[in-house]
Amino acid sequence: MANTPHGGILKDLYVRDEPIHSELQAESETLPSVTLTERQLCDLELILNGGFSPLEGFLTQAEYASVLATSRLPTGEVWTMPIYLDVDIAELQHLGVEAGSRVTLRDPRDDQALAIITVSDLYTVDREAEAVQIYGANDQAHPAVHYLFNSTRDTYVGGRVQAVNAPQHYDYVAIRRSPAEVRALFKKLNWTRVVAFQTRNPMHRAHRELTVRAARMRHANVLIQPVVGLTKPGDIDHFTRVRVYQAIMAKYPNGMAQLSLLPLAMRMGGPREAVWHAIIRKNFGATHFIVGRDHA
Repeated sequence: MANTPHGGILKDLYVRDEPIHSELQAESETLPSVTLTERQLCDLELILNGGFSPLEGFLTQAEYASVLATSRLPTGEVWTMPIYLDVDIAELQHLGVEAGSRVTLRDPRDDQALAIITVSDLYTVDREAEAVQIYGANDQAHPAVHYLFNSTRDTYVGGRVQAVNAPQHYDYVAIRRSPAEVRALFKKLNWTRVVAFQTRNPMHRAHRELTVRAARMRHANVLIQPVVGLTKPGDIDHFTRVRVYQAIMAKYPNGMAQLSLLPLAMRMGGPREAVWHAIIRKNFGATHFIVGRDHA
């Protein structure tokens, strides 16, 4: 991994769309709208800030089929996890939405307009094929397969998005950094080699030791980037986890490590998820990534 974003360019849609922000804001209030689920909100935030580069929206049917079959986008870049906008087709039909329509995507917490999607296509999910190809088995004991069969709607909407507003967070704001902000921090600190480490559970002493050892082996610094979006049912709440991360940061050699939170909705997708996590950290500027045993 180099410091170059995945696909060569960081797709920061806030920067791209800033010159027409006022027009997009005004248009968003005139369009039919869809309120996002918690998982879709996490996905959209990482599409908009470039964490999911080279994606510029939710996968079209051709992109989705390519990711399932080959773990690549049709343009050739490795991409292992389908990022889709599942919707209630009856609701869309009631709103008159079809291919070519523009739809406002709203935050489920405060109803704020976050983005506008231009609908490329609407397609029906084959849940069994997705479960087998992404998670390895059609087994609803797996949390993401259970979610797929019990929470995901039947129709997926593909299309590119334009940024209207960033989702608002009120907790740990100082350590919620976008890819551009993390890259700027590395530049300020003159970090050129960075080992990224992710956890969804509290860190402990062994994690500290393995990250320090990895950094010293690679003559690198450490980015601790825990997931604070959706994880797995039964996981410890993110407020408790972040307090643990903050406490353990003081145990690193001075200047070795930085903490930054990632609003990712995990899928527990095993090998595909491990690659996906590495791609995301590449977009945040890391050059190395630690894959744990039974990662995700």
